[in-house]
Amino acid sequence: MKLKPSRNHIMLALTALSAGVLLASGALAADAGTAGSSAVSSKPPVFARVGKTVISQREFDSAFASASRNRFYHGTPPEAEVAALQREIGDTLINKVLVLDEAKRRKLKPDAAAVRQKLEQHEQRFAGTEEWQKVRDRVMPMLTRQAEDETLRRQLEQRVRKVPAPNEKQLRKYYAAHPDKFTEPEQLRVSVILLKVDPSSPQGAWETARTKAEDLVKQLREGADFAEFAALYSGDTETADQGGDMGYMHGGMLSEPVQQAVDKLKPGEITDPVGMMEGVAILKLADRREAKLNSFETVKPRARELYLIDESERAWKSLIAKLRKKTPIQVDESRFLPLPKPAEKAVEEPVAEPAAKAVEEPGTE
Repeated sequence: MKLKPSRNHIMLALTALSAGVLLASGALAADAGTAGSSAVSSKPPVFARVGKTVISQREFDSAFASASRNRFYHGTPPEAEVAALQREIGDTLINKVLVLDEAKRRKLKPDAAAVRQKLEQHEQRFAGTEEWQKVRDRVMPMLTRQAEDETLRRQLEQRVRKVPAPNEKQLRKYYAAHPDKFTEPEQLRVSVILLKVDPSSPQGAWETARTKAEDLVKQLREGADFAEFAALYSGDTETADQGGDMGYMHGGMLSEPVQQAVDKLKPGEITDPVGMMEGVAILKLADRREAKLNSFETVKPRARELYLIDESERAWKSLIAKLRKKTPIQVDESRFLPLPKPAEKAVEEPVAEPAAKAVEEPGTE
């Protein structure tokens, strides 16, 4: 049986869809409660003034609440993360105003097809509900304006991010400046013998496994065959029938204790027993491939792709910075939590060095 959405769900959904416009117009209270109630008459507190546009505190609070639910899910996040998110949401709201104003200044026109599609989605979502019929005529103009504004912002971003393709010289310069982007990381070919222990087992079971592992290590170092022992003793079903061979692994694929143990080995050597969540392991390093910078010709298509991504981001950030510089912006940060200041301690340590003081002074402004 298909249940109809409840009145509260409909109202909350409508509010979420049109939060920016509704909040700015002071109509949030009307849509969050009974559809026929009157709008709040008093002007809401102002969060920011961006040029001639006002962002209300309620608009900020709504955007922050939505972002918090998506970012933190359940539980109480650290104050430092809340403080950072407050500023992130504030910047996002301000940037949306700046971008919309710039799109209008450039005389861009709303994408009528995209606006129509968005409105049809709203209609389809709430069609047949009594609450939608009651508020539709009042809400649709607001949703239309919101959809039009979004298409303007999207058009401007697409135009700004459409940067020229690089020539050969630019591409080679980018390749030379970013060797980390084109270097294959070190790869290790590792084999494993895992003596499995259930994590909930008593201490005695772990001690027994470690004692067995120590005995196997002794035999292996005296010349026993690792692959044969893996087939006989390893509880790792994915590698036991392959002599314990895990194939080539790169950084981040192995757990930290295992990575630290393997890093100390030369090809052909084996580790002492290593405790893992799954049990006690013995590892053998079969081969080590050093990190390798790929040739320019090999990675040229990838270099072009990364160049365009980086230049696109640079162009967009540059526009935002210019708009912020030339537009009067006033923000009420009185409700923001303070940001932590971990850098102060790090700067205090090298007090004897003049350079340290030079770094510290700008950070305290």
